[in-house]
Amino acid sequence: MSLAELLDARTRPGALYERLEDRKVRCSACAHRCVIFDGKRGICQVRFNKDGTLHVPWGYVSSLGLDPIEKKPFYHVLPGARTVTFGMLGCDLHCPYCQNWEISQTLRDRNAGALPHDVTPQELVNLARRYGAQAIISSYNEPLITSEWAVEVFQYAKRAGLLTGYVSNGNATREVLQYLRPYLDCYKIDLKTFQDKNYRGLGAVLSKILEGIAMVHELGFWLEIVTLIVPGFNDSDEELRQIAKFLVSISPDIPWHVTAFHKDYKMTDPENTPAETLIRAAQIGYDAGLHFVYTGNLPGMTGRYENTYCPGCGALLIERYGFAILQNKLRDGRCPQCGRVIPGVWKI
Repeated sequence: MSLAELLDARTRPGALYERLEDRKVRCSACAHRCVIFDGKRGICQVRFNKDGTLHVPWGYVSSLGLDPIEKKPFYHVLPGARTVTFGMLGCDLHCPYCQNWEISQTLRDRNAGALPHDVTPQELVNLARRYGAQAIISSYNEPLITSEWAVEVFQYAKRAGLLTGYVSNGNATREVLQYLRPYLDCYKIDLKTFQDKNYRGLGAVLSKILEGIAMVHELGFWLEIVTLIVPGFNDSDEELRQIAKFLVSISPDIPWHVTAFHKDYKMTDPENTPAETLIRAAQIGYDAGLHFVYTGNLPGMTGRYENTYCPGCGALLIERYGFAILQNKLRDGRCPQCGRVIPGVWKI
């Protein structure tokens, strides 16, 4: 049996679509809004039209991990908490530097081919309980395209008192975000570049990602943003400043993570990102008016930029080394020195 056949056997009729004439459907799981003819697949390759009904991934994981929540990265969510992280297969983008390309580029790249492993939502919740996790997060591949399955999992998770999260590219529609909202707490988005030409090379449109970020914030998810800094691609002062100013225009309290690129998949020409570039990007973020900017992927090499400080009095609130919490001085979500409320999800 081929991988496509294995995956197609693990599907159910979806919720995020509308029927069109001639047995066509329009999917609303991501901003591509694919119109899919009968017998064809969407851009993600894992949502397909069979006899005028959209079938979507269901009942499996490709990857499963127990991680610190800082690895997602969420720095303003339950510091030090463990999370059960699951992923499926497929993506609506085709980034040439994807670190998870073997699962994200399934059915698009012949060299990608992780296998599905059957699992139930209750089994995922039981794993979280067994290992003392406080959250269940969908990551590794793009969770938007498997949102029906995520909602099924998150319904069980919420009944068990667990936090839920997405690690996503942000190429969202209002329909999918409203569908997720009752069951999803936290949302991390990769804002990969501020140049539409570069985004189109990755398979998306800049304006759609910016709309997705604005909608996630508007609908009340806890939002954190990551920009992987790639030398020669998105590391100019001008572009970093544009990203920071955009985030400030939504809310200066959105945490912005600037993280280091390393050579992977099809992008092996740029040099790995040096610590100096991350420090420069972080300072640009603070100068633009953001209250919380963090460097990532180079633990111990960027000084104060791994830590959380009070934007009011400057007190050190959370000290980190990589994904480890060295100190957490927050008291009920407030600065112990000046009493300022620090935005985030500090308890379930």
